Amino acid sequence: MPLGTLRPSPLVEQATEHLREQITGGHWPVGTRLPGENALAKTLGVGRSTVREALRALAGAGLVQARQGSGVFVIAAEPAEDWPARLRRAAVTDVYEVRMMVEVQAARLAAVRRGDADVAALADALEARRAAGRADDAAFVDADIALHAAVVAAAGNPVLVDLFAEFVPALRQGLIDLVDLLGLREEDPDHGDAAHAALVDAVTRGDADAASAVLEAELRQTLDRLRGA
Repeated sequence: MPLGTLRPSPLVEQATEHLREQITGGHWPVGTRLPGENALAKTLGVGRSTVREALRALAGAGLVQARQGSGVFVIAAEPAEDWPARLRRAAVTDVYEVRMMVEVQAARLAAVRRGDADVAALADALEARRAAGRADDAAFVDADIALHAAVVAAAGNPVLVDLFAEFVPALRQGLIDLVDLLGLREEDPDHGDAAHAALVDAVTRGDADAASAVLEAELRQTLDRLRGA
């Protein structure tokens, strides 16, 4: 498959995709040394800086590796699966188990580290969740997730915040489906309000044991429902 000259823009993305196709299509098998930057730039009709950025992207995907003094070599025929893609492919119950491990400890930290702004954000999130009781299932689940995100934020660890954010897309639709399938809000539009109020209260009071216990019980109940759905 010939490389072909590229269109003007976006050059880096196009160069990356063309080179990726050469690798995944078998034109450059694993172990092959790629042509030099000058040769690739001439073939693709771009500058060396564009080729360099494309090679950097391919290295990030686990397809190539630069070896000092030797050049750039193909080290894999398929790109490494990134974390968001892995989560999208995983069973919602598996994702939820890991979510429990992360959030329960986050709740404990939140009770120790929460500040005035965190307490206010938790109170607002609880009220928003209650207000969403009058909305549809999707809006209710979004409000529920927002409250949990406020607890994680109160833990004061940006890595935890980012990790929780990665879980949200993989969890959201599964939770919406669960609420609908089991009719959890038919008789109780504010389903789980007491547990969430207790969680907010425990974090606000600084009771780490209570915060983690309340959240673990609430998440475990949901996990059991997911497994039985």
